Amino acid sequence: MGTWDSGPFDNDTAADWCGDLDDADVAKRPVLVREALNRAASEDGYLDADITCEAIAATAIMAAQQPGGQPITSPYAPDFLLNGGRLDLPDDLAALAVRALDRIMAADSEWRDLWQDADAGDVNPAFDTVRSLRRVLTA
Repeated sequence: MGTWDSGPFDNDTAADWCGDLDDADVAKRPVLVREALNRAASEDGYLDADITCEAIAATAIMAAQQPGGQPITSPYAPDFLLNGGRLDLPDDLAALAVRALDRIMAADSEWRDLWQDADAGDVNPAFDTVRSLRRVLTA
């Protein structure tokens, strides 16, 4: 996984997923978001980092549309969102996104292990990003 920063779109896997979302038919986009979240939330074994990166990107897209959410400004996010577009997402996805984020922060998550190993003392911007997304979705 190529990662250049701690933001939700700052890795190859998330950027590729966002490209797929951008290229998808408008009606298929909510399905792709649900699939990304469900893969992370429902994993029983060791959670692969690639699954996690897609779920974090999907959650960031959802959170950006909520009150208090961070606007999407990353050049690696889907172009339609950068150009002012939105996704019409079902209300039940917020609960699924929270479950996915909780699963991502669990002990048996490759993404968590990788970022914990990269931790610089008391500061962990990747963990802070996930916690911030969760706060927006549970507000």
